[in-house]
Amino acid sequence: MFKVFLSSFFLLISTVIFAQVKLPRIIRDSMVLQHDSKINIWGWASAGEKVTVRFNHKTYKTTTDTTGKWTLQLAPAKAGGPYRMEISGKNKIILDHILLGEVWLFSGQSNMEHMMRQHDVIYANEILKANNPNIRQFKIPNVTSMAQPQTDLPGGSWKDVNPADVMDFSVVAYFFAEKIAAAHNVPVGIINATWGGTPIEAWTSEDGFAEFPGQLATIAKNRDTAYLNNLRRRPGGNNGGLTAKRPTDKGQEEKWYDVSYQPKGWRNMAIPGYWEDQGVKNLDGVVWFRKEIEVPASMTGKPAKVFLGRIIDADECYLNGIRIGTTSYMYPQRRYPVPDGLLKPGKNILVVRITNNAGKGGFVPDKPYQLIADKDTLALTGYWQYKIGQVIAPLRGMSGGRNIAAHSQPAAIFNAMLAPVIPFSVKGFAWYQGESNTGKPQEYARIQPAMIKDWRTQWQMPDAPFLFVQLPGFMDYNYLPGESGWAMFREAQAQSLALPHTAMAVAIDLGEWNDIHPDRKKEVGERLALAAEKIAYKKDIVYTGPTLQSSVKDGNKMILTFSNTGSGLTTNDGEPVSEFAIAGADKKFVWAKAVIDGNRIIVAAEEITDPKYVRYAWADNPVNPNLFNKEGLPAAPFRTDEN
Repeated sequence: MFKVFLSSFFLLISTVIFAQVKLPRIIRDSMVLQHDSKINIWGWASAGEKVTVRFNHKTYKTTTDTTGKWTLQLAPAKAGGPYRMEISGKNKIILDHILLGEVWLFSGQSNMEHMMRQHDVIYANEILKANNPNIRQFKIPNVTSMAQPQTDLPGGSWKDVNPADVMDFSVVAYFFAEKIAAAHNVPVGIINATWGGTPIEAWTSEDGFAEFPGQLATIAKNRDTAYLNNLRRRPGGNNGGLTAKRPTDKGQEEKWYDVSYQPKGWRNMAIPGYWEDQGVKNLDGVVWFRKEIEVPASMTGKPAKVFLGRIIDADECYLNGIRIGTTSYMYPQRRYPVPDGLLKPGKNILVVRITNNAGKGGFVPDKPYQLIADKDTLALTGYWQYKIGQVIAPLRGMSGGRNIAAHSQPAAIFNAMLAPVIPFSVKGFAWYQGESNTGKPQEYARIQPAMIKDWRTQWQMPDAPFLFVQLPGFMDYNYLPGESGWAMFREAQAQSLALPHTAMAVAIDLGEWNDIHPDRKKEVGERLALAAEKIAYKKDIVYTGPTLQSSVKDGNKMILTFSNTGSGLTTNDGEPVSEFAIAGADKKFVWAKAVIDGNRIIVAAEEITDPKYVRYAWADNPVNPNLFNKEGLPAAPFRTDEN
């Protein structure tokens, strides 16, 4: 906590007239500073005020400029702590529990943002054992500015790892930090700047768009308040297309969730599943589901949870007439705690109200649907009753106007979430984003390198390590070779490797066909940590999976040579190499037989006598991408027919 000491009554009066020394939100108690590097400290006070900083047995002095801004650069210091810092001008601020260690900025959208609490089942043991005061996170609040870069954040504090606070840590960042802390025996600071559903454009500064005139024009327009207000008023703008009054939900009016309600006219539907696949055609609106479950006495009187997999889009869950949970959008897994005493022996009534606005609605298949009490489990799959509560006419959406949601606008997040923490000293950057940009891979191939250069310029670190995650598999499996938007996007991501001091963590094997937020994030964090060891800490290690080096034709075969093979090429399941396709000049791909031969793979198919092109794992969600090196790292998807 900040401790402000006023030396006299006169000083108390003067602080009303003159500004006291003030620090940016990120410079606080319990912060982690980058060791063995120049440390930037800054703040504000009265214009021309003398400011003194005492830290680690050294004293630093400066004077504020005409705007009241002051900046100091502290000498590099070894890892360790805790330390105390004293900043004084007309007032005095003391910061305690400061550590010196490795500081990394983690950024991106939801897969980087996802917290331990959202994956508390798969990582229950890790959460229980989490107790490391030397790993700390600063979570930057989700804010935007379309006007200009901001000077400070509206909130935020440094939290260390314990079973309570770790629940709010980024899963990826936490497991990365664990590896780095253990490998180097140093504290690790995480600056968590993440926001689900946001595009890369929002994270790039105006300066970063120097070669993108369209983005610069948008940024200029977004500064015009009158223009934005007029745009919002147009039909099809953010408030357009929603003026028609929606019909009421009959289920809410008649309290279909109440235990006294007697169901009439309900039909049966298999759960999990989507209602469009089971006889309910093109319905956007509200559908109620009801199931009577017999609960044995042995499951009552214990802490219990209802697991309802994932639901599209929003839901409210009632047990015996009491609402036990609600989720407003499709992506989170539904895990609702049952209030004490609500579950009873014998018949219990579970009711779920689902709202779907577009596309298929219902219960996502291949997820857990269970009532869990201690070690006992009761399946909630099978036939449920359902009834339509409300039908909604399709929304006109954004077709009549431009989407002006601030968090989607170029530079808007950079201005409010990143600019205020520049120039806080960091070791490097870790980036996991892309789902919001998958529709424009060619554009992303240009913007991601521009953003990397931009961040390095903004922090004045031209060689800063930049690590990023290639998107995992997602959506339906395709058992025939074909085209893929997500494969094109992964290729676009990989093009940033042409920049020096970059590395890509391949995650193609970690996805889930029915979940854009797969559970297995520990491996992502650990693969990023391996990349950091190579790129940032210069260790001579195998840090990535097999990478295509060359492709040559040999008669009716294609010979592929790989780098980053480590101890050798292998498959992670002991089966033959899969997911290779081959084609001739017509680019009509067929599945191929692939055989490992040292650091090469020989690819052929009987029906292709004059091969020219090869693809590996080229799909939104490849069925079994099993090519690895013996260090356990997967090969990235690739194609040789990109030109």
